[in-house]
Amino acid sequence: MSKEKNLKRLKRIEGQVRGIHRMIEQDRYCAEVLVQIASVQQALRGLSKQVMQGHLEHCVAAAFASRDPAKSVAMQKELLELIYKYSL
Repeated sequence: MSKEKNLKRLKRIEGQVRGIHRMIEQDRYCAEVLVQIASVQQALRGLSKQVMQGHLEHCVAAAFASRDPAKSVAMQKELLELIYKYSL
């Protein structure tokens, strides 16, 4: 379900990006283009949140539920890298 929802959302974003491409080809007013770019960025942030939620609910939960210390430590490191990379 989540995969289908994310793919649908991504298709919408692709359409928005194509729209920006057309706007630039048509020499549309810069402020209008910037508004559309901001819209795409917000849509990508929303998609990123959904992917992160799925990662936490499935991959991270599975790593910790395995009770394998190596998997847990690796997952902790991965989560810290994701947080530092995408939130700063």
